[in-house]
Amino acid sequence: MELMKLKEFEKLLEEVLNRDFIRAVISNPRGKEGIIKIKVRPVEKQGRLYFQFESFTKTQAFHENLEMEEAYKKLLNCAAEFRQMQIGTVKEECTVLVSKKGKLTVKRKTRQKEAARADLSHNRKKRYILEEGVFVPFLKDLGVMTDEGKIVRTKTDKFRQINRFLEFIEDILPQLDKGRELTILDFGCGKSYLTFAMYYYLYELKGYDIRIIGLDLKREVIAHCAKLAEEYGYEKLTFLQGDIADYKGVDCVDMVVTLHACDTATDYALAKAVGWNAKVILSVPCCQHELNAQLSGSRENQDGKPCRFGG
Repeated sequence: MELMKLKEFEKLLEEVLNRDFIRAVISNPRGKEGIIKIKVRPVEKQGRLYFQFESFTKTQAFHENLEMEEAYKKLLNCAAEFRQMQIGTVKEECTVLVSKKGKLTVKRKTRQKEAARADLSHNRKKRYILEEGVFVPFLKDLGVMTDEGKIVRTKTDKFRQINRFLEFIEDILPQLDKGRELTILDFGCGKSYLTFAMYYYLYELKGYDIRIIGLDLKREVIAHCAKLAEEYGYEKLTFLQGDIADYKGVDCVDMVVTLHACDTATDYALAKAVGWNAKVILSVPCCQHELNAQLSGSRENQDGKPCRFGG
C-alpha cells in the first residue's frame, strides 16, 4: 500500500475518532468467508468513550467495545481486509476505497450543515434510515404509516424490511456517480414499496440525480404506482407494464434491482444487467416454477406418482 496514502488514512482516523464520530460502515471484504460487513458507532460507558464494532458473518453478528487506540488499530487493519469504508462525522462524510491491487483512495466531503451527534447510550433503540414519527407520503399511501407518522402495527415487518433494503443502498453509494444522471431499473417491482423508498432516499435525502424505471406484468399495480408517483411530483420515477425478457427501453443502466421477479424473469434481468455493464446489481434468486413443473412431469417415483423437485 502506498505510504503517502496510508499516512492520509492514518490522519483521517486520528481526526474522526472522537465524540463527533457518528458511524462507519465497512464492507466488500477481500475474502469470501468470515466477516462480510462491520458497523461502528460510538458508545459511552461510565463516562468513557468507546467504539462499538458490530461484525457480521452470513449467519451471525458479534459485538465488541474498543477504546480509541484499539479502535484506531482495528480500523487500520480493516484497510487490508476490506475494500470499502464509509465514515460519517458531525462535520464530514468520508469514503475510503481500496483497489484489488491495494491502491488506497481517501475522499473527504464537508457537510453543508452539521449533523446531529450520535446517541452514545449503550443500549439505544435501533435507529432506522426512515424513522417512525417522520411522515413520509408514500409510506402512508402504501398502508405502512399513519398521518401522524406512526407505523401501522400490522406493517411493522414491512417497515423494517424497507429500512433494511435502504441500508444495502447506503452501502453501495460509493459505486454511484453523483455528478450525472443515473438510470436504475427495478424489474418485477410489484407494489413498489422498495422502489418508492429507493427514489425517496437517493433523490430526496441524498441528492442524487436519478431516473428509476419500475417494470412489472400487473397492469393495475403499475397504474396505481404511476398515479402515486405523479401525485408526489416524482418526475423521474416511471412505472411501465411489460415483460423483462422483452424490455428494450434503455441502452445504458447503472443499477439493476430484481427482488421480486418470479420464475425465469430473474435470469433475464441478470442477463440484461450484465449486458448493460451495470455497476450495481441487487438480486434475490426466485423459485423456478416453470422448471420445477417440467422436472416434476418428466419423472415418476416407484409408486407411479410424480416426483417433487424443490420446495
